[in-house]
Amino acid sequence: MALTGPVLPLVSFLGRLPLAMCQLGTLLLVAETSGSLGTAGLVGGALAAGQTVGGPLLGRAADRRGQRLVVLCATLVNAVAVTALVLAALAGTGTWPLALVAVVAGASVPQIGPMSRTRTLALARREGADDRLVGTVLSFEGTLDEVTFVLGPALVGLAVAVAHPAAALLGAAALLAVCGTWFALHPTAALLRPAAHTASGERTKITGTVYALRLAMALQGAVFGASQAGITALTEDLGKPEQAGLVYAAMGVMSAVAGFSMAAVPASVGLCTRWRTATAALVVLSVPLLFVSQLWPLYAIVVVLGVACAPNMITIFGLTERAVPAGRLAESMAYLMSGIVGGQALALALSGRLAESSGPPAAFAVVTGAAVLCAALSWAVRPRAGRGRTAGDRSPQAGR
Repeated sequence: MALTGPVLPLVSFLGRLPLAMCQLGTLLLVAETSGSLGTAGLVGGALAAGQTVGGPLLGRAADRRGQRLVVLCATLVNAVAVTALVLAALAGTGTWPLALVAVVAGASVPQIGPMSRTRTLALARREGADDRLVGTVLSFEGTLDEVTFVLGPALVGLAVAVAHPAAALLGAAALLAVCGTWFALHPTAALLRPAAHTASGERTKITGTVYALRLAMALQGAVFGASQAGITALTEDLGKPEQAGLVYAAMGVMSAVAGFSMAAVPASVGLCTRWRTATAALVVLSVPLLFVSQLWPLYAIVVVLGVACAPNMITIFGLTERAVPAGRLAESMAYLMSGIVGGQALALALSGRLAESSGPPAAFAVVTGAAVLCAALSWAVRPRAGRGRTAGDRSPQAGR
């Protein structure tokens, strides 16, 4: 907060909530109005696909044009698109028109999380921050992401309980319209002028390392998606489907706590060491899921598993920040967030089918498999500071 003041973190937090609300809200709304879970899944998938594709494009536009214009335009388009999705669903519009509107709603999500992370990191680097402060920034931003993804679905559930799924989505659209506009117009947006990124020819090609980091983040998303499918299947088998959301939220809460605690890790522990430790923990802590068959052991296992999730994501963000040119930072951060969404959606679809045909352990096997692949990447990749960094910005631990 010393870098940005107290208002920006609050506005960026509130501006992220609609993203966390829209996926579940869309599924519940379409299921309610169409009476078809298949239609709801298709429209929800279209929303996720739009975000996966649109997020990096908005990030690239922000790098080239500046955050203020891009976030403001995306905010207004998204608020209108989400409202249109609600009205179309209530009017009984067909599946494919609904899916098309959902694609627009997903593609226009203004990526406030990645933009906030990019903005704060740029301010930190400009003030000559050391790697410890940069790590604190990433931990704080990661914690905000985790809290929003726990609180968002809870708000949707509350809105559905007291009103209707449409109320949740309309509330999300209104919240985004206010906070997204506020975030776009905040004075810190003017500090990230496009000329500062492009005048020196920094729009260089990214390295294979960055692609590997994006894949690793998609695998983390797969861990989330497969966990959600397995948890849902097991709680249904136990006759307690209402517990699924609470179990998944418990993992998110612990992940948020672990993410915030990353700021206390000594600077002498390099990013690659942190990454390998986090992914190894992800593998080890996911294995008990293959054998769980009761509700309270499930709670205990997913809470412990949450310890590894945020540290993995925060470290990937940190490695990416050091590996890309400054002129492509917003784009790269958006790619990472889109990777989480895409990986989660694909794994949820795949592991959901596996759970139906072979039971919850099959879905949980996808969790462990994704964790193993992520751990393998952490040992195969040796990130270095990007060509867009100055010598003063290069982290002595980046390749450790």
